[in-house]
Amino acid sequence: MTTDGTGRSGRSQSPVLIIGTERSGSNLLRLVLNAHSRIAVPHPPHFMRYLAPVADCYGDLTDEGNRRRLVDDACLLLDRHISPWPHRVDPDLAVARASPTLFGVVAELYEQYREAEGKARWGCKSTFMVDHVTDVLAEYPAARFVWLVRDPRDVAASARRAVFGHCHPYLTGRLWARQQTSAAAALARHGPDTVHLLRYEDLVQQPRDMITQLCAWLGESPEPALFAHDRTPTARALASLSESWRNAGQPVTTSSVGTWRRRLPPTEVGLVEAAAGPVMAELGYPVDAGPAVPPHPALLRLREGVLRAGVEYRSLRQDRNAVRRWRRDATVRWIHTRARLTRLGARRGPLLTPTA
Repeated sequence: MTTDGTGRSGRSQSPVLIIGTERSGSNLLRLVLNAHSRIAVPHPPHFMRYLAPVADCYGDLTDEGNRRRLVDDACLLLDRHISPWPHRVDPDLAVARASPTLFGVVAELYEQYREAEGKARWGCKSTFMVDHVTDVLAEYPAARFVWLVRDPRDVAASARRAVFGHCHPYLTGRLWARQQTSAAAALARHGPDTVHLLRYEDLVQQPRDMITQLCAWLGESPEPALFAHDRTPTARALASLSESWRNAGQPVTTSSVGTWRRRLPPTEVGLVEAAAGPVMAELGYPVDAGPAVPPHPALLRLREGVLRAGVEYRSLRQDRNAVRRWRRDATVRWIHTRARLTRLGARRGPLLTPTA
């Protein structure tokens, strides 16, 4: 057993976090890593994504009452998660053990999951953690980040029909460029011992070599189960929940490489390149169609809304967890609204503070 310096023994010293952009193969990589006997990687409730915007509303987290409010909201998100964890967390234990920061609370929930799985380290598949590398390293100096990058045109082709993230290619390309820039900055600042760049195209074209190299970088031995992730109950359960995850239950394949060539019209390819061209060039993805003129913001919002409506309709008909996803989204809006009203009430005086 090891000790982290706070008196807690057995705590994971080097969690593994997948960063980058959604629709880049992060579910595949999560399932591969989770198949390892020493690494537990649950489906992410995206705690930091949803709670960071209102983190200051909880006040000083050294105060147990404030910390409990944060833990209760994090547990509410977990309860409304679209891919439920098989283990329940103990909120009282989380309040007692968590460090007094937002990520400290998040880390404690992952630690409880790791303990329930009986594994040595935990992983996080929330690619949005690319914006919280500093927070993670403050809690775990030996944390490891796998920067998973994929051609943004393939990301856009996948996202166009997915219930997660933007549907419009220009918005997808813009988000991809920002998140890759953040990941590149983390690599430049912390070095290749902390941030490992892994291309999706290499992962699916050379899975055995890439997974073996990744294990070596993590200091773990490659195991046969990593090369048969699709046979695990976790992969099959995930694939059954949503059309967006149906490939999770399939063996590694190259069939999704270059799909943008047949699924995106030239105008949409140009929109992705208009949003992400310079970053694409830096990462070795050549521009193909030439950048297009970005749409007017009003037209962009309208087109995104139309695409989103179609995606939501298909999801309602096909996905087992569509209602859970809507319930999760409503929960996030409720948490944000309540937190902001509480903050507003605190500024105006105790008489305007909303009651529980």
